[in-house]
Amino acid sequence: MKFRICMLIALLSYSYTHAQDIELFQQFGGRIDFTMIGNTLNQQENGLFSSCVINTESTTELNLSTDNTVQAAFLYWAGSGTGDFEVQLNNIAITPTRTFEDAQGTNGLPFFSAFTDITEQVLDTGNGSYTLSEFDLTTVIPNYCGNATNFGGWSIIIIYQNDTLPLNQINVYDGLQHVPENITILLDNLNVIDDVGAKIGFLAWEGDAGLSVNESLRINGNLIGNPPLNPVNNAFNGTNSFTGESDLYNMDMDFYDIQNNIDIGDTTASIQLTSGQDYVMINTIITKLNSQLPDATVEIDTYEITNCNERELELDFTVYNNNSTEILPANASINIYIEAVLIHSLTTTYDIPIDGSEMFFVTLTVPETTTDNFTITILVDEENTVLEISDTNNSDTLEINLPQPPESITIENIEACNIGFETGNFDLSDTYSFINEYYNSAFEITLYPSESDVEDDTNSINPVLEYQNSSNPQTIFVKVANSTSGCFSISQFQLSVYNCPPTFPEGFSPNGDGTNDELDILGLYDIFTDFKLLIYNRYGNLVFEGDNNTPKWNGRLFNDGKPLPTATYFYTLHLNDSEYKPLNGWVYLRR
Repeated sequence: MKFRICMLIALLSYSYTHAQDIELFQQFGGRIDFTMIGNTLNQQENGLFSSCVINTESTTELNLSTDNTVQAAFLYWAGSGTGDFEVQLNNIAITPTRTFEDAQGTNGLPFFSAFTDITEQVLDTGNGSYTLSEFDLTTVIPNYCGNATNFGGWSIIIIYQNDTLPLNQINVYDGLQHVPENITILLDNLNVIDDVGAKIGFLAWEGDAGLSVNESLRINGNLIGNPPLNPVNNAFNGTNSFTGESDLYNMDMDFYDIQNNIDIGDTTASIQLTSGQDYVMINTIITKLNSQLPDATVEIDTYEITNCNERELELDFTVYNNNSTEILPANASINIYIEAVLIHSLTTTYDIPIDGSEMFFVTLTVPETTTDNFTITILVDEENTVLEISDTNNSDTLEINLPQPPESITIENIEACNIGFETGNFDLSDTYSFINEYYNSAFEITLYPSESDVEDDTNSINPVLEYQNSSNPQTIFVKVANSTSGCFSISQFQLSVYNCPPTFPEGFSPNGDGTNDELDILGLYDIFTDFKLLIYNRYGNLVFEGDNNTPKWNGRLFNDGKPLPTATYFYTLHLNDSEYKPLNGWVYLRR
């Protein structure tokens, strides 16, 4: 016998509900069928003269054909009382992932049922004996023996694949509903395209073979039975029609042929059960119908914020055609919503085979009107243009928290003396230290000389080195980026130069030795470009007149080039700058 996992079974979180109605739990598709095994804890059928004794374990055998492949295995156990939820299957501890409860209306006595997915254990064990143990209701049942409702039992529902089978759809419904007199259960999500081989299975508790007062089972109004094990007037009588057993006291695992009780095209089926005296609880219903349809589902795989500041993210998702019985044709619609806003539409690009998939990668821009915390929803075949096994599983959602960029800060502007042509030398180290201390190690701080350099990540400024501005004023852009999210903010400050007062030397020595041969006035040339310098001797005679376009004074008479003697000379410097008055002083010329 071969065993393998053919699909991913979603484990449901633990829940506890009161008298939960029978509803769809899981769907399967493919060349599949189902069977049930299990056993009772009761030693005999309930009755007023029955002994009030119950076992704490029981055993049954699994004997699947070698060409059947286990696809799923579900364990249900149930009994009188509020529940024993710590049992063992073949000495492996079992706890439920879901539980159900019910209670008799006449006396309030409670009953329970529990469920867990044991696919992996059945795959590992294969054919052979299965023993459920540590199932102890011995202290519970004395309160139930008086009205003959003491019971305990367990069942494994097995769905298997076989390549020789037709393509079928199997639906598993569960809950816990009792039959006081009559109940009607509506099964939905069916898709009948051929009724050949259609069957329905039941897992029921507390049925007694000796009680058959007004007991009936109808499908779509038609009375059905499966004699000799299940006569039409005694459906719940302690039998397993899969194995032929008839001594499963107070539990039933039965199936019925419904080929003539359901029609092609049906999407629902009505089940009516009556019991005039026997208190019967329905736990699980399984349907098998011939079906050849796709089943589109979608799953969001990952997302990445590719441009936080532009609110862009890349979304990876996959469209599946799992548990189907036909290909999913190309061009199935895919709609992507942020909250209730449709922001992107596309289609599948090729036919997706049975149990196949297609991956997608899309870049989305989150609308500015959307909050930073939002939900993305992907819907496949939203318009229902493709006939599917189920139209209720075509979406997936994802909660996203869009990270925020670091806050922008105010940075003081920096001024420096003009060293010529509206440029200056700037020390940015103190400013960089201020920015670095404001943020923390999670942020990367970079300075740029222009906005285009920020965008292109070019020409970054090294704050350790002296920087010379390229315009006056010049805006320096500060990019503060979160190294984790990639979000960044842009702050800025200005560099500007101003004309500092020029500085005259006390003297100079134009003796031709190559050192200090000219009157070098610091902070004048190419800074005060409209200046006029007048130099006089001690008699008040003009000996030199210069500006930004003439050579510096070399100690000669400006109009004939005659060397002037060692002496003190007096100057008047007209800077022609509204911030400064003419400067007067002296300078010593030494030969």
